[in-house]
Amino acid sequence: MRIDNAQLRDQLIEHLSQFVTEERRARIEEVLAQRTRHITVVLEDLYQTQNISAVMRTCDCYGIQDAYIVENRNEFEVHKDISMGADKWLTLHQYPHAEHNMRQCIEDLHQKGYTVVATLPDEKKTTIHDLPINQKTAFLFGTELTGLSDEAIQYADCNALIPMYGFTESFNISNSAAIILSNFSERLRHSDVDWKLSSEEEKEIYFDWLQKSMRDADAVIRHFLSTHP
Repeated sequence: MRIDNAQLRDQLIEHLSQFVTEERRARIEEVLAQRTRHITVVLEDLYQTQNISAVMRTCDCYGIQDAYIVENRNEFEVHKDISMGADKWLTLHQYPHAEHNMRQCIEDLHQKGYTVVATLPDEKKTTIHDLPINQKTAFLFGTELTGLSDEAIQYADCNALIPMYGFTESFNISNSAAIILSNFSERLRHSDVDWKLSSEEEKEIYFDWLQKSMRDADAVIRHFLSTHP
């Protein structure tokens, strides 16, 4: 359940904390301290659930909080055995099938201050190692067979590729995401860039994770609201 009133949300955090073990709260705080919105991913129209789920798992492992899902021919679906529940801890932004939904997603990212990078070869041979880490960056990944749409490429700010030295022309989507997020995340965490969440973002996510760590959270919240007008 989402609560927009910050003061009320903070009261609920204190209340819900009684229903979660001390060890669980400590684990939530530990993971939250490593979360970032400095990097994000956009998945455009993926159809293989194992790839979607593997990317979700990679995002969680590298502390990436947000993933943007653009759906056209294919609906977003997670393969639970592969994701291992990782999607549960992410903030997912979904763009269902609609005209120019990819452009809308990119425009939303621009409003949030992201530089949008299309992951594909280009004539300038810009690699992921060349990308600066001091600016918020969103990486676009396209469908397994045809790659990114023309609209995604048109509205992205730049292209970047993963250096490869074999006969095969590309990595699969999940491998590409893992390589890029590993490279960018490690460079970021060893820099002096302020990549961590704001205190307000931490509280919002902490509240969400508390609810996901207990049974019948909605019922507990409704009871609290009914007794605390």
